[in-house]
Amino acid sequence: MAEKKVSSSLPAKLINGGVAGLVGVTCVFPIDLAKTRLQNQQGVQVYKGMLDCLAKTVRSEGYFGCYRGAAVNLTLVTPEKAIKLAANDIFRQKLSKDGHLPLWGEVLAGCGAGTCQVVVTTPMEMLKIQLQDAGRISAQRPVPTAAQAAAAPGPAPSLAAPPTQARPAPPHRPSATSITVELLKTRGLAGLYRGAGATLTRDVPFSMIYFPLFANLNALGRADVQAKAPFWQSFLAGCSAGSVAAVAVTPLDVIKTRLQTLQKGEGEDTYKGIVDCTRRILRREGPGAFLKGAACRALVIAPLFGIAQGVYFLGVGEAVLVWME
Repeated sequence: MAEKKVSSSLPAKLINGGVAGLVGVTCVFPIDLAKTRLQNQQGVQVYKGMLDCLAKTVRSEGYFGCYRGAAVNLTLVTPEKAIKLAANDIFRQKLSKDGHLPLWGEVLAGCGAGTCQVVVTTPMEMLKIQLQDAGRISAQRPVPTAAQAAAAPGPAPSLAAPPTQARPAPPHRPSATSITVELLKTRGLAGLYRGAGATLTRDVPFSMIYFPLFANLNALGRADVQAKAPFWQSFLAGCSAGSVAAVAVTPLDVIKTRLQTLQKGEGEDTYKGIVDCTRRILRREGPGAFLKGAACRALVIAPLFGIAQGVYFLGVGEAVLVWME
C-alpha cells in the first residue's frame, strides 16, 4: 500500500522528470545546436546541413563548442521536464473516469501540460538560442585579407619571419549571466519572456499530439493498460511519439527561434511578431523555410522523450524516495 502511494506521489514524478531531462539533454544537445543554427540561416548559408554544421562548429569552436548553451538547459530542464510530465499525469488523473480517459481528455491533458511548462521553457530557450547562435553570427564576419592586415595599424612585420595568414579575431562569447543582466536592465522581466506567445503556440500543439499518441502506443499489446509498461515499450513509444510531434510543429519552432534571436547576421530580417515573421519568411524564403531543422528536431526530440519516458516509467523517483525513507 505504501509503495503505491509513493509511486503516485508528485515528488516521485518531479524526480523522474528532472533526471530524464538531464540525461536526455546531455545526449542530444549538439544536434539541438545544429537545429538552431540551421533555422536561423536566412541569407548567407554558413551551413549546408546538420553534419556540415557540427563539423564546422567542432573545427572553429572545438568539441565543447557543440555544447554552447548546455549549462542553461541543464539548469532549467529539470523544472521544465518535471512540470511537463507531472502536469500531464495530474491532468490525466483528474480527467479520468473509472480508470478510462477518452481521447478528448488525453488531448486536453496534453494542452494543460504544454501551457504549464511555458513559464520555464520561454526564458530557458531565450538564453539557449543566443548562446547557440553566437558561433553562426561569428562565422558570417568577413576574414581580413593579407593586404588589409598589412594596412592595419600596428607594429611593422618582421623582414626575417615569413608572412603569416591573417586570422580572424576570436569571437565574442556571451554568457547566460551577461545576457540575463542585459535583458533585465534594458527590457525588464519581459525581455526574458520574449517570444512567449510563439513558445506557447509551439508547445501546446506539441503536447496535444505527443501525450495522446504516446499513451496509445505505450498501451499497444497490453490487456491491462493500467499496468506499468516495460522499459523498451516506453522508450520506443516516447521516441515515436516525440518524432511525429516534433516534425508536426517544426514550422512553429522556426518562427519561435527567429523571434527569440536577438543578434541577427548581415541582411537578416527582424520581426515584429508571429504574423509578421510568418509573412516575411514566406515572401523571402518560401514555404520550405518552415521545415528548416525538421530532421534535427526529430533527432533531438525522439531520444529525448524516449529517455524521459523510459526513466519515468522505470521509477527512478520512486526508488529514490524509498531509499530516503
